[in-house]
Amino acid sequence: MSERAEHIDRFLAAKGWSGAARTVLVGDASGRRYVRLCQESESAVLMDSVHEEIAAFCLTARRLQNLGLSAPRILAEDSALRLLLLEDFGDLTFTCCLDAGSGPDEGSLYGLAVDLLATLGHAPVSDGFPVMDQDYLAREIRLFAEWWPSESGVDLTTEAGSWVAAWREAHALALSAPSCLALRDFHAANLMWLAERDGIAQVGLLDFQDAVIAPLPYDLVSLLKDVRRDLPEGLEADMIARFADAFPALEAKAFHAAYAIIGAHRNLRIAGVFSRLAQRDNKPGYLEYLPRVWRHIETDLAHPVLAPVSDWLERHVPPGQRRCVR
Repeated sequence: MSERAEHIDRFLAAKGWSGAARTVLVGDASGRRYVRLCQESESAVLMDSVHEEIAAFCLTARRLQNLGLSAPRILAEDSALRLLLLEDFGDLTFTCCLDAGSGPDEGSLYGLAVDLLATLGHAPVSDGFPVMDQDYLAREIRLFAEWWPSESGVDLTTEAGSWVAAWREAHALALSAPSCLALRDFHAANLMWLAERDGIAQVGLLDFQDAVIAPLPYDLVSLLKDVRRDLPEGLEADMIARFADAFPALEAKAFHAAYAIIGAHRNLRIAGVFSRLAQRDNKPGYLEYLPRVWRHIETDLAHPVLAPVSDWLERHVPPGQRRCVR
């Protein structure tokens, strides 16, 4: 038995879960590991975060719970070992519900998620969270230049400076929008359907340890420009309108510009991350999402404020080089 396994056994024994049956759950791109524990009529989830601290997860979970939202209750924690014992929300992600055709329909589920984001958008901004600023956005967007493989023979890393410069005006405009707590990975695969609860508490929240103070549309983009699934025609526009209705003081033109900027930024960062996962970490499975990622990007690049970004991509990553990573 490895030393890590021994640590986990001792942690679970101390919390009364030593005899529980264990089922490994699907992990995520970070390398965190999740194990469902079942004993008698009870269950819980072990989060084994061997490579990352758990303080950010705990801070965000408690903030969300204080807002009346359904983040998993922390049943036990060991910050030194990076282990958490969490409330088990079950298996009904929004994705599972929609793929199986069970539970509420797509409009109802997405409507609940948008209403939850409106609640987050109106909540006071909390201390203790990183703040998305120009430097933060520049670091994120550099990932694309650093990891997207060029077919022209030019090392895109040498063009990272001009790439960041192409974004400067757009980033500034996006950052001028009101800010709120953004969970950053707010999409159907990370949202749970909790039928026994009421209102927006029916939306169970997962994978929020990277929460940040960000422009208001950030998580809306994450939800509606999902790299893993296509939305029915018209649903994105309907949900944008539903969200905007919750913020009548927002200036519509600026909001839609920020939505497009964040959409292009987020998905270009994701393209870089997926390329890195394939090249560096031997995780090529994420590459299947790239065609959808690029469709989202190209839709948002049509906004005039992103003309410098579009021009840079035309020079260095023309359309024929945007679909796959070799």
